[in-house]
Amino acid sequence: MASEQGGAIIRNIAEVPWREFPNHFGGALSKPLVMPETAGSKHIDYRISMYQPMAHVAKHKHAVQEQVYHVLKGEGLMEIGNTRQVVRKHDVIFLPPGVEHSIANSGLVDLVFLVVTSPVTDDEGPV
Repeated sequence: MASEQGGAIIRNIAEVPWREFPNHFGGALSKPLVMPETAGSKHIDYRISMYQPMAHVAKHKHAVQEQVYHVLKGEGLMEIGNTRQVVRKHDVIFLPPGVEHSIANSGLVDLVFLVVTSPVTDDEGPV
């Protein structure tokens, strides 16, 4: 059950439905835990994502946003610029603004990871 106090919230992850955001394909699902439309945040977008095998997000970049990915389970292929690298449990990826990137589940089980993005708004493509 969600509770709210002066803008602060406590919400159980099970209360937030899975979504496939634009430019995410093949079962690339995310739960938008903290973002303007779900929590009223102004500076942070915080999601847990679960990509089924072969799911991916289109290569994109952000003009002003920084992102951190933290892999919790599975393995995938992270593309940064023209470099591809396998990422797996407990790998942490930092992406500064202007860097093209994508992530795909190249493994045999679901790829689960956290994504923190700041600030929340950007016109350059998918979070």
